[in-house]
Amino acid sequence: MTTEELESVLSGLPGAEWIGPGLSELSSGQETVGSLLVAIAATRLRRAGLPVESAVTDAELRLYHLLLQQEGSREDAYREYNALIDRLVRFTAALEQRLARRSSPLA
Repeated sequence: MTTEELESVLSGLPGAEWIGPGLSELSSGQETVGSLLVAIAATRLRRAGLPVESAVTDAELRLYHLLLQQEGSREDAYREYNALIDRLVRFTAALEQRLARRSSPLA
């Protein structure tokens, strides 16, 4: 998938601002919010044709710990973690719907 194709597929999807950069961050070994979100959804993203090259063990726990460092309190980290996971779920559902429409003969 070319960069232009990837941008076209991700454009306008909820959470694309995390997933787009997260794909390249994960492939370069960076541990960021975006790369960990990509790692959490790696199976669904690969199935959708996105170039998820590597895996991270315990991505959910690593994301929570990263947020805990950034947010400073458990309550804030927990709230942000849940919001990000919710956005990730909406992103993967929207991505799958978009790709299904593109491959549908009626689209």
